Amino acid sequence: MMVAHHALFNAVAFLGAPRWVFSNPVFDILQPFFVGLFVLVSGISSRFSKGNIERGAICIVFAVLVTYVTVRMDMPIYFGILHKLGFFMIFYGLTRKFWDKIEPKAAPILYITLILSSIAARIFFSPTSDNLVIRDILSVLGWRQTGFSGFDYQPILPGIFIFLFGTWAGRYIREEKFPKWFYEAKFPIFPAIGRKALMIYLLHQPVLFSLTMLFAYLLSL
Repeated sequence: MMVAHHALFNAVAFLGAPRWVFSNPVFDILQPFFVGLFVLVSGISSRFSKGNIERGAICIVFAVLVTYVTVRMDMPIYFGILHKLGFFMIFYGLTRKFWDKIEPKAAPILYITLILSSIAARIFFSPTSDNLVIRDILSVLGWRQTGFSGFDYQPILPGIFIFLFGTWAGRYIREEKFPKWFYEAKFPIFPAIGRKALMIYLLHQPVLFSLTMLFAYLLSL
């Protein structure tokens, strides 16, 4: 879904395709769902790892590299999905014992309440500050400030609570408490993609961009 979404962005940005191909009511509704699913799966996966801090640090390193490259391309990504997931992994790795103490039956209610509350807070409140550091912090949290530009803007709220909801579900998945069909279902392509998720994320846009430029060149002949 992510690769297809970015391919459509390239078509609009570089091939002159109509804007509605990338931005339309259907995609505007689905895009947050795609991102939420991305974060949820990451949270579930964190239950299967003993090295979430290390994994998060790797993500942050590559996220900084993405920022460096995109800034030089004048298409800056200051806090995108990779920054976001890296932060979540490190945060969970550092605070896991705290979240594990929450009663399992109460945890999903708490996380859903926090998800909805943070969405409402972003809609109904507009905090701002004259302090540049605080303004950047507010932008990263979810209250995007004037002047905080950049592509692939992925704030912390409400994603952190979706991630934690995933860690709660991951406990039951790991303990094989889901229905039997859940573990027996086979999807031939997805496991291979999942094992290469970080590499696909890092390389898919350069590959798509190269193909887009090649297609633009062929169209100009």
